[in-house]
Amino acid sequence: MNIGLIAHDSKKKLMQNFCIAYRNILSKNSLFATGTTGRLVEEVTNLNVHKYLAGHLGGDQQLGAQIEHNQMDLVIFLRDPLTQKTHEPDVNSIVRLCDMHNIPLATNLASAELLIKSLDRGDMEWREMYK
Repeated sequence: MNIGLIAHDSKKKLMQNFCIAYRNILSKNSLFATGTTGRLVEEVTNLNVHKYLAGHLGGDQQLGAQIEHNQMDLVIFLRDPLTQKTHEPDVNSIVRLCDMHNIPLATNLASAELLIKSLDRGDMEWREMYK
């Protein structure tokens, strides 16, 4: 499965800790991330992460293109809902694209844990029908 990882600046440490905690599950899948998030995850987990540009430099759009072409099976997007981003339209497009293409999306730690545990149980196999 292809998993997208995105985290706003204030959530990057949380993303690192999440990836450490679920390293064994994540290691069985292909990981894609915006630039800084991908680098930080690689540093603490030694997982192989395909890194796009930093989110504000177009990484959100690159990941969005993969979602749009149905090449992403799951997206974990740890958002900071209290801080307005200069690239907010790109951020919102990730959420909209996941909704349009029926791609499971977690936007907080609770939903991320539910999705990753579901993936580990094999509950995401239905995504294969969409490819």
